[in-house]
Amino acid sequence: MTETELLTILIQNGTKEKSAMELAQELVDRSGNRLADLARMSTRELMKTKGIGMAKAVAIQAAMELGRRRMGAENLKSTVVTGSASVAKYLQAKLMDLPHEVFAVLFLNRANRIRHFEIISSGGMTGTVADPRIILKKALEEDAVSIILCHNHPSGNLRPSRADEELTSKIRHAARYFDIQVLDHIIVSTDGYYSFADEGAL
Repeated sequence: MTETELLTILIQNGTKEKSAMELAQELVDRSGNRLADLARMSTRELMKTKGIGMAKAVAIQAAMELGRRRMGAENLKSTVVTGSASVAKYLQAKLMDLPHEVFAVLFLNRANRIRHFEIISSGGMTGTVADPRIILKKALEEDAVSIILCHNHPSGNLRPSRADEELTSKIRHAARYFDIQVLDHIIVSTDGYYSFADEGAL
């Protein structure tokens, strides 16, 4: 089935002027025929399409969220971290559709099992600030022996900024005082990921 046909099922009913399929096609056209862009639309943005009310907009967003959760679960069936690729796919599923930048952390135990995932801070379109004190306080609360830093780049550019590099170094050095290891810092976008560890930048 095409994206338009799947959306038609979610929308269910049209209006006097347009059928459910015509409304679905209008949404697809508005997103530039990119499912990722459609997934980023807020409730208000979806409702700008005449005939899409609150209930239909929420149903569409719920379907997108189910897709993200399935993708994340399938890409990290085992909660044991063995490399950057599986972690990056898990993070993409959670963060790639956000229109703004967020900074998150994975907290791991001694067996490299994920104990907790948490978004630490949210920012704007071009950046977010993470406080090392908050991250380390949470790591101690979770009894984490290692952490993986992560954030998204809504722009699609995967190269770390100077601020990203400085923040990584700052958190890494602070964590040493608590015997907590920073295993990686992963940047994700819809186009892929960048791993500080893989690139030898840690």
